[in-house]
Amino acid sequence: MRKRYFLFLILFFCLKSFAQVKDVKMLTTHPEQYNRVDVDIELIAKWKNPFLQEDVTLDMIISTPSGKSLLLPCYYESGESGKVSLWKARFAPQENGLYEYRFKLTQGGKKSTTSKAYTFESKVSDKPGFLHTKDNWVLQFDNGKPFRGVAENICWESRDNDDSRYFKELHERADIYNYNYMLTDFAKNGGNFYRTWICSWNLPFDYKKEDYNNSRYTPSDEFYNPSAIARIDDLIKLSESLNLYIMLTLGPGGFNVREGGLVNSYDEFFVEPKAKQRYKNRLRYLVARWGYSTSIAMWEFFNEIDNVQHNGREFPIKSKDIVDWHTEMSKYLKEIDPYGHIVTTSISHRDIEGLNSVPDIDINQKHIYNKTVIIPDEIEKYTQEFGKPYIIGEFGFEWDWSKNFNDFADGMDIDFKRGLWYGMFSPTPVLPMSWWWEFFDNRWMTTYFRGVREINDKMLAAGNGSFEKVEVKAGNSHAFGVKCGNEIFIYLFNPEKSVLISDVIINEKGNKSYKVQCYEPASMLYRNIENISVSSTGITLKGITLGSQKEILYHLKPL
Repeated sequence: MRKRYFLFLILFFCLKSFAQVKDVKMLTTHPEQYNRVDVDIELIAKWKNPFLQEDVTLDMIISTPSGKSLLLPCYYESGESGKVSLWKARFAPQENGLYEYRFKLTQGGKKSTTSKAYTFESKVSDKPGFLHTKDNWVLQFDNGKPFRGVAENICWESRDNDDSRYFKELHERADIYNYNYMLTDFAKNGGNFYRTWICSWNLPFDYKKEDYNNSRYTPSDEFYNPSAIARIDDLIKLSESLNLYIMLTLGPGGFNVREGGLVNSYDEFFVEPKAKQRYKNRLRYLVARWGYSTSIAMWEFFNEIDNVQHNGREFPIKSKDIVDWHTEMSKYLKEIDPYGHIVTTSISHRDIEGLNSVPDIDINQKHIYNKTVIIPDEIEKYTQEFGKPYIIGEFGFEWDWSKNFNDFADGMDIDFKRGLWYGMFSPTPVLPMSWWWEFFDNRWMTTYFRGVREINDKMLAAGNGSFEKVEVKAGNSHAFGVKCGNEIFIYLFNPEKSVLISDVIINEKGNKSYKVQCYEPASMLYRNIENISVSSTGITLKGITLGSQKEILYHLKPL
């Protein structure tokens, strides 16, 4: 019996000496709130694949100054199984004060060892922090500052061989349609939020391909593609430098066998345990490597999941399978993301029963083409029915890329403008995001965001993020109004092919006198309006003239 006891002790200490955290090195000399803190961890462990948590997992266990306990996934950097390997933790403290942390090493799903405790002190930062949902109108930073996204789809960089019938040469211009040019120009012109994709030709960090149709990426036998990882690193840094916030569309990744995955179809992807486990490992890596960034506003699981469901099939994928998958993955993502990033997914035009009610999906969204006029009603409908903020993740005058948009370019431009304003005056925290970014950039439409951003900032400042709808009528125009604090903002769009002359009737008790300014967003010019009538029953702007398919805004500020 005694002999067996000593054998057990010897085995126990051998295992302890083998699987261990050997060294921990804090690389950041002056940790600061909302800035990245880098820690290198050297350890010894055995694995078949260090990117699979069923083989090996390293977690940073954190105690915050306020007493919260956080778990941060760490990621493998280099080294061999059974030898000293390098792992990394990227952490952004959300509090100022003294942090304590340890590292927990797990092998084969069983805890192997925990390191001793370390500490660092985070200093106060003037940065606002991470974005979270607040209400239907605005998001909110950690510090309480409200935010609304002035947004656009910039979903990928140029491809080597584009499939556009009429704009192939334009889309292939790598000198312009790269993140460095597009995002810098967008931010310079007032944009603060964009949506971009991880897919087989853009940021393809977990796709195995011989040809990415994008010379920015080099094929690799490594589990995650180094060139794609480097590009995502660069993208995050660039976005942070420009104060841009991202809806990062994750997509399915390279899930099928021909792209390095484990299954052959979407039917299997949504239900097979091995495919779901692989996706969870993918989420874990995303959070470990890039979750620290305050520029990541939202994780979006799928682009147009209803199109994945149907895709010309006689028998669509079961809605329950898709909803169950989103329920499981969103719950898991919330568990491993210590920062509480917003989680979303999107449909094209077909609702999937139950998807809008998934508990850990924070924001619902859909895409609208050829029907920009319905954007306000759709936003109202979904927010009221499901009690969550709603976003129009894509919109446009036309979706069919086989058509020549130059044949109706004026219609495209008009639609681009009014979609933004319809969102501005609707309860959505991110303005509708136009598609066809290369087309609109080539038509110098990016500068239009300047005027939109100016009004957006005025609204947020006037009400500190509070919005209240105001009823407005102005003949046959599309008329919208909101009250932010004590200030009133009005938007009019004349859809007719003739000039509109009408009074603007604002259903708001006018117990004050107002300074009224008319604002033309394209030129960003103001002019004072004197012909205003204020009574106890409402406010009237008299004799407003608005050209065919033109728009105008009014800003009423109490004197």
